[in-house]
Parts: sequence; structure tokens; C-alpha cells
Amino acid sequence: MNDKKGAPASAHYEHHHQRSIADPQAYWAEQAQQVAWYQVPRQTLETLPDGTQRWFADGQLNSCYLALDRQIELGRGEQLALVYDSPVSDQQVSYTFNRLRDEVARLAGLLRQLGVEKGDGVIIYMPMIPQAAMAMLACARIGAMHSVVFGGFAPHELALRIDDLKPKLLLTASCGLEFDRVIPYKPLVDKALQLAKFQPEHVLLWQRPQSPGTLVEGRDLDWHSSLEGVEPVDPVAVSSLDPLYILYTSGTTGKPKGIVRENGGHAVAMLYTMNQVYGMHPGDVWWGISDVGWVVGHTLIVYGPLMAGCTTVFYEGKPIRTPDAGAYWRIVEQYGVNALFCAPTAMRAIRKEDPEGLLLEGRDLSSIRQLFLAGEKLDSSTHQWLEDLTGKPVLDHWWQTETGWPVTAPCLGLEGHRPAPGSSNRSVPGYAVQVMDEEGRLLKPGEQGSIVIALPLPPGCSQTLWGDHSRYLQAYLQVFPGYYNTGDGGYVDDEGFVYIMGRTDDVINVSGHRLSTGEMEDLVGQHPAVAESAVIGVHDEIKGQVPLALVVFKDGVQQDKDEIRRELVALVRERIGALACFNRVVVVKRLPKTRSGKTLRAVLRKIADGEAYTIPATIDDPAILGEITQALA
Repeated sequence: MNDKKGAPASAHYEHHHQRSIADPQAYWAEQAQQVAWYQVPRQTLETLPDGTQRWFADGQLNSCYLALDRQIELGRGEQLALVYDSPVSDQQVSYTFNRLRDEVARLAGLLRQLGVEKGDGVIIYMPMIPQAAMAMLACARIGAMHSVVFGGFAPHELALRIDDLKPKLLLTASCGLEFDRVIPYKPLVDKALQLAKFQPEHVLLWQRPQSPGTLVEGRDLDWHSSLEGVEPVDPVAVSSLDPLYILYTSGTTGKPKGIVRENGGHAVAMLYTMNQVYGMHPGDVWWGISDVGWVVGHTLIVYGPLMAGCTTVFYEGKPIRTPDAGAYWRIVEQYGVNALFCAPTAMRAIRKEDPEGLLLEGRDLSSIRQLFLAGEKLDSSTHQWLEDLTGKPVLDHWWQTETGWPVTAPCLGLEGHRPAPGSSNRSVPGYAVQVMDEEGRLLKPGEQGSIVIALPLPPGCSQTLWGDHSRYLQAYLQVFPGYYNTGDGGYVDDEGFVYIMGRTDDVINVSGHRLSTGEMEDLVGQHPAVAESAVIGVHDEIKGQVPLALVVFKDGVQQDKDEIRRELVALVRERIGALACFNRVVVVKRLPKTRSGKTLRAVLRKIADGEAYTIPATIDDPAILGEITQALA
């Protein structure tokens, strides 16, 4: 049977989506055949009494094997696997699948010599250099769990993750590079280990010439010299349910949530994502523009493209000032990039620096088929500007650290896909996206509420939090029984296109980085001059959202207000990091609250963004809103 366009019905988006929801077990058993298992699973899906799922429980595999060894077996050994381009260090290095496999196998041998075994945890705190990807793959090769911590995080944040994961080993580099700045990492690691209660047995340090680090005798080891004479090791078989990695994301309590990604479901999801969602094929050149510290770095820089037999571009630089706003177009032309992913923040930064696209003139973009954007809301003006400038389709889509791969997207590997500008597009097969009100009632098309996903979640989605399963259930499954609560609000139209309007909790999205305003409020409240505060996310043309702190001082404070503002900014910068972009503190006499004492943050956000708002019936004193509006003017 063919559809009206002549495409086989079995290849059509509607057919795939309906099958995946009606019979997820049969659908994903079929997709799992794309994976080269060591032991093919006989059991596809098991739903546990608490509502979570176990996918491919009796299967065995190795994710590093799938990303490297398997590609060599398929004849891709001399194909480029990873191209490293670093305008900040003036380096360009290419790795074939053969070379990358050999480097990773030796590093895996070193990890084993240092006592890392199957099931152990390893923290990776590194910049965007190839050794970061090698470290991830080396852990996967021997069955160890890696947890990559973004190199821009402050020592306090790193210490929290060390204490939660309790890693056998910590891998780091001596510094990171940003524009013309050198950021020494080793002192940050040393400070984090002073703060942490748990101590890893060793720190393995990759020295960079821009700022070599000092080794602590007895604990720290030089990465390069330690590899001398080490024999490579083969991949080990792990259970489908064994964790491949733990990735920490901001939680509303200030304590980071360790998202657990299992090997089996993840491998199935990666192959499905690269082929059916992004339309990529072996030999294509893919560029995931992000950092290995985020989920995009895991899915779209390391595991996804390599497992799919693609060449992945590994970029250490920014969209601007490395050296200019034409950096992205140079990469696309130089490496023949077929498709790329980035956050809207990056394109807004390029547009601000080069609104007329003068730096694109003379560049050959013929290789690129489409540009994918996600990580935050894609505004219509940036969308239209980018399509007009490049002449290529710009496709919005939506996913989360928790899901690990797209929830909504135009599926380029399936017939019948069609994007709808302004939306994050329709549900990817496997996801049944719906909208509910606060009482748990399903809403009609066009009605705004909480975005939820009907259970079961498809393979690859996190089913627990590291060491805190009850928190997972409470955060994601208990609010709307039978559904996964995304924490995002929005609506679905009558054609199934999903529109994401923003977070429903206090996690904000700064340049694609999810950060907790609750944690920032806690830090601000520690200042002796502060009586109370509210930190909200407000719209920013470049970064999507930035934090704004409304602060009420204690009576009788004599200290200069500007001095206190500077101290608050420095405190958040020290504890969370510069990536929080926390630099706006507004002093107010009081905060708007309900009669029960809850701060009206939603109203504050609308005032700050200049949006119309309705005065809540529950407000204790409506006059406060006028005072806030004047303070923010």
C-alpha cells in the first residue's frame, strides 16, 4: 500500500508513529535489529510496578565497540571518524576510525591499570579537545560509567558531583581556552577536591602548553607519559541495563540530578536518531555544535554520529570572535558538513555581529542539507534570518537531558515529514506528547498546559536518577500518573505540532544550559544584607534567558548597595560559574506574594519581559506590582 505521494506506507511518518504507540514492544524490537549486539535480546520491554521501563534487559553489547570497532569491521577504518578544529589553539587534527580506535583502546588499558573496572565511575572535567571524547569511549570500552562535567563549572559544583558519583578516577586537562583567555582547570580541580568529602584514587592530567598544571605527588598522573608502554584492550560485554554514563543536570533543590543512561536503550536510540530523525547515513559529515559536558555533546558529538558511521566535527571555539562571526561558515565549507546542530543562542550571536551575512559571502555551503536548532526556544526572526541567509532549511526540534534524544522533530528519514515554523514539530515515533492542566485533565488542541509524555517512554530515556530513584519518581512520574512530566509548558495544535512555551519550574535555560534559579536564590540569601530574594529567568536576545535577581535588603543595612550587588554577582560566579550569566541585581522594597506567602514569580517574569499580566486574585498587596515595574524600568 502506498500513500498519495507514492511513498510506501511502511516508510511514512504517520505509519511509524502509530505503530510505535500502539505496539511499542514490536516496534522497538524491530529497530533494535540495527544494533550489533553481543547477545541479541529476547526480551524487549518490561514495565515495572512503579511505572518505569526496562528495555532489552537480557541483551549484551558494548557502546565503544559500536562506535569504533564495528565501523572498522564494516570497512570504514580509513574513513575520518573525528576532525578536531580549534581556532583558539590554532590546531586541526583528523582521526580515522582506525586511529581513534587505537588511541581509545590504549587509554582504556591505562584506565584498567589504574584500577578502573566494569561498573566503576569516572569523572571527566575537560575542554573540547579530542582526549575528552577518547576518555568517554575508553570508559565505555571497559564498562565503566563516565560522568562528564562541563569545564566551566565552579569547584563547588564539581565537588557536588564528585561526592554524588564517588568516582574511582578523575580525568582533566590543565586548562581550557575561550576567545583570548586561558582558563586554568587544574586549580579548579584541586579546589573541588579540597571541598569534596570523597576522594578519587587518581587524577589523570592532560597537559596543554597554554597553561601546564602542577601535579600533586601520589595522586596526580601525567596523561601522556602514563600511556607509554600501555597495551590496548578489547571491548567488554556489558548488560543492556548497565549505565553507560551519568550526566548531571540542575535540580530545583540545588542538588544536581544524576541522569542515568543505560547502554542498550541508548544504542538503539542513537542509531534511530541519526538515521530516522536527522536523515544521516554512513560517510556523511555531521557537526554537533555544543560541549561534551552537555547531553548534546554525548548524543550528537560522540556516540550518535560515530555509531552511525558518520564523521563528527569536534570544534573548540565560539560562533564569534574565533576569529569572527564567519567561523561556522568556514567550518561547513572546509569539512563539507552535511548537517549541523546548534542552539539558537549561537545564531543570534552571529546575527548580532554580522546581520547582513557579509562574512558568508564567498563561502561554499553546497554540502549542507539542513540546519537543526534546539536547546531553547527558536524565535521566528532568527529562524527566518537564518533560512534567508543560508538558503537551507532550518529545523526546530525539542528534547531534554532526561530523554537523551529528540522528543519532537521533523523526521527526515521518514516520508511524510513536514516542518511547521514556530513549533518544535510533531512527536518523534516512540513519544506520545500530550498536554494536561493542573488537575491532570487532558487538554484540547490549542489549550496551554503542562507538556507530558504518555508512558512507556521509548528506549534511551532515563529511567532513574543516580542513587535516588524516589526523587526520579517524584520529579517525573508522580505529578501526572501514567505520564512523564517534562517540566515544560505549551500546547499541541490540531495537527499534532507541539509548541513549547517555557519551563514550568524554576530551571532556566541560559544559552542552552539548564540552571537552577532556586540554587541562585539560595546563594543570594546567604549574604548577610539580604532579607529575601527572587531569581527569575528573563528574555535575552542572545542567550535566550538570563537570571535577574530581585533583592530585598534587611532593615538598617548600612553597606553601599552597589558594593552588595558586586558581592552577590561574585558569589554566584564563584559557586556556579560564569556560564550562569548572573550579573543583574535589582533592589526592591518587597516582593509580590500570595496571601499564603508564595512569591508570584510568573508575574515577575512577565513584568521583567514587558508582557501583559493579570493581577492575581490571591495577591496580598497589588500596589507592589507597580513598585516592581518602576524598579525594573
